[in-house]
Order: sequence, then C-alpha cells, then structure tokens
Amino acid sequence: MLPAAAAACGGLKPVVVSWAHPVAPPITVSLDSLTTLVTARIASSGATVGFYFRDLAKPESLAINADLRVHAASTMKVPVMIQVFRDVEAGQLSMDERLMVTNDFRSLADSSPYRLDRADDSDSSLYTKVGRPVSVRDLVRLMITVSSNLATNTLIERVGAARVMATLHALGIDSVAVLRGVEDGVAYRAGINNTLTARGLGQVFAAIADGRAADPTSCARMMDVLLDQRFNEGIPAGLPPGTRVAHKTGELTGHHHDGGIVFVEGRPRYILIVLTRGLEDRNQSSRLIADLSGMVHQHVVPPPPPPGSRFGQPATRP
Repeated sequence: MLPAAAAACGGLKPVVVSWAHPVAPPITVSLDSLTTLVTARIASSGATVGFYFRDLAKPESLAINADLRVHAASTMKVPVMIQVFRDVEAGQLSMDERLMVTNDFRSLADSSPYRLDRADDSDSSLYTKVGRPVSVRDLVRLMITVSSNLATNTLIERVGAARVMATLHALGIDSVAVLRGVEDGVAYRAGINNTLTARGLGQVFAAIADGRAADPTSCARMMDVLLDQRFNEGIPAGLPPGTRVAHKTGELTGHHHDGGIVFVEGRPRYILIVLTRGLEDRNQSSRLIADLSGMVHQHVVPPPPPPGSRFGQPATRP
C-alpha cells in the first residue's frame, strides 16, 4: 500500500518503508518510580496526605502516611451503607422500609439538640421532605451519590453508630471510627469525631470489592451505588474519560478526600485512597488528588507510545 503522501502526489515514485526494529513498547512506570513521583507531588502541594494504593490482583501496594488518622468527613458514609445492607440481609431492615425524615438530633457529647443547616449540606432536596417518610433505598443513594448529611443522620439513627463500629471490627478494620452523625458541633468541639486512615478506608473498599463486607449480592449493589457518585473532580478527573470509579468523596474545612475502586478494561481493579489535609483551596486539593490518580493509572496501564514512535531508524527502498 502506498504511503498517503505518495498517493496524493502522482509524480512521486512509490516508496516502501520498513523498520529494522519493532514498535517501541509502552513506557512502564515501576512501583519504585511511582513512589518517587507520588512523594514529589505530595511534597510540592504543601498538604498533609494519606495515600494508599492496592492492586486487587496482587499483594503489591503503595502506602505513604497510610496510617495517619484524619477527620473522615463524608467518607464515613461508606461504612454506614455497609451496615444498612447487612441489616437488610439479616431481616432487620428493608430497602422499601420508609423512615421518617426529621431534622432534630442529639449530640453524642451531651445529648443537647442540634439541627443540620440546609446551606451546609451538599444536597438540599431531602429537606423538602422533612416530616415525611422516605425509603431506605432512596436515603442510601442520597447519602452516597450526593453526600446528603440529612440522609446520613437519618440512617445512623436507624442502624446505630455502635453497630457500624462492631461490623468494622468484625471485618478486621480497626483504623476507621464512625462514632456519630455529621454536623454534631458540640461533639466536634469536644474532639469526638469520625476518623480514619487511608489504609483503613482502603480496607473498607477492599471488603466491598471482595464481597466480604456483606453477601456478594449486597456488595454488588453497593458497588452500583458508588459508581453513581456525582462528585468526580478528584480520582476520576485524573483518569481517561469513561473510566469507571466506585468511590466516595469527603470534604470538611481544610480536608478533602477521595477513595474507591477503579475499574480498568481487561485488567484487575485497584483501590486508591487519597486523604488531604491543609489545603483551603478546593481547586488545589482536587488537582492534587487527580494528579496522584493519573500517576497510579499510568503505573497500572502504561500509555501507548506516541504515533510513529519506533526503535532504530527507518530503512527505505524504491
């Protein structure tokens, strides 16, 4: 077949191009190189970061400050979801059960009353249903996909934070603490907070991915909910368009987290957790998480060589 340039110019003689060497292989980022890249990017950000990566097909992982305990923000909603599904399995709850939505809660610190501020919640739709029943199924989706604080507290009131903790311990996860509902200001000021580590949150997602967090059917349904996440400026932003990520974000003043399971076509899934503290600018924290996500993806799926990239020099003959 003639090269395009020759075909377009009838006055040129046909030229056959051959190569003395095969096409260059993709550039692989080794785990050591990934460690160097991730460490340098974290250092350049000025943030405190807990980082955890695990390929689910290998024991291989990369942990940087993975045991640093930070405020969980909304990532604690994933263990709450696990408890809901386990209770459904046990017949203690039904996805069709309708729970009354109220905006009156008691502080874990001193039982004083508190209410959630609609303006501080990432979802406002549920506030229009205060005083009305809403299905557990809808509350779970609101809690995870749009991070509704009101849905979260409604579900915690039903399943109990102590039972969430018991389930985490039964799964062998000891560095995730879900003690209370969200926006409990008195408890926050008393230092009674939901906290976790990057490694611990990674273990939570691994339990879902492996079908251990609940029965396999429930874990698959939890995965579907996580795949519908609406806040995608972190991990997904660093990945090729269309890459599926079952994940949950969390934000609090000076904190921005993202963690979940990344699906790669034709390759094993992997877990990535990035917990950041110390960046007030959300655009900066989002960019940091996305950059780290892109580095990990290049390690897992090396990019193809540039078009026309070859080893050696071309040899031509008339």
